[in-house]
Amino acid sequence: MSRAARLSGYALMALAAVLALAMRRGMVDHLGPFPVAAVALLTGMIGVMLVFTDLMVRGLYAQVAAAKHANDEEERG
Repeated sequence: MSRAARLSGYALMALAAVLALAMRRGMVDHLGPFPVAAVALLTGMIGVMLVFTDLMVRGLYAQVAAAKHANDEEERG
């Protein structure tokens, strides 16, 4: 399992912060037909979703591995 999903989530959250900062300073108004605020919110939400999903899956795998290890030790005696 690689950490690519979590790292891309962090990158999307950083992109959302940069877009929000650029909008706040008046550097950019629209990205194509969409307002910058909507694009920043969407990319930030997708980034957070990727990070939390990766962390939850890693936690689930850790619990399964711990339960399997405990079961193996119990069978040995």
